[in-house]
Amino acid sequence: MLLLLLIFLPHNTGWMTINKAAELLRQFNDTSDKWIAYLDDYTLSMLHQRPDAASWSLGQVYMHIIADTAWYIGQMKAALSADNSDHEKEMRADAKTMFLQNGFPDARMANPFNSLDLSQPESKTSLQQSLLSIKAEVNQLCNSADISAATGKVEHPGFYFFSAAEWLQFAEMHMRHHFRQKQRIDEQLFAKE
Repeated sequence: MLLLLLIFLPHNTGWMTINKAAELLRQFNDTSDKWIAYLDDYTLSMLHQRPDAASWSLGQVYMHIIADTAWYIGQMKAALSADNSDHEKEMRADAKTMFLQNGFPDARMANPFNSLDLSQPESKTSLQQSLLSIKAEVNQLCNSADISAATGKVEHPGFYFFSAAEWLQFAEMHMRHHFRQKQRIDEQLFAKE
């Protein structure tokens, strides 16, 4: 009987909001866990190898993901504590499409903030610890605040305004987007063996 009641709940109930936040967190944790597990497949030397002079090494991809995700967490926190003066502002149309599709376009995306000379990781352990720390921080944040109900927004430099839940979704989409780059790097790395 309880199952039938849940099926017929209107979509604007708190139950649906909680499930949305839980699903965003589950996806974030799953994607983070994949990046952590992938570290077992590489030596530090492999992580430092660039497929070509104009591309990042996989270690640099990890450093990028860690730095950007840490920044996104800061944006989540800012959105949660925002005074709601920007709550009616929206993201750009192309960002709305990405969010509806729950993924970045299947294309290489230029970012004017990315440097080809991004630092290389010092160790696999440092990458693992950073990813675990980010994951723990996101889980603590989601467990201490209702990110789906928060209406504050903070501006993204290119896509305009995101809520805390949207920042979490963006962080996960960004990490997942780099799986394609990892695959291209793997093709070069493992072709050399």
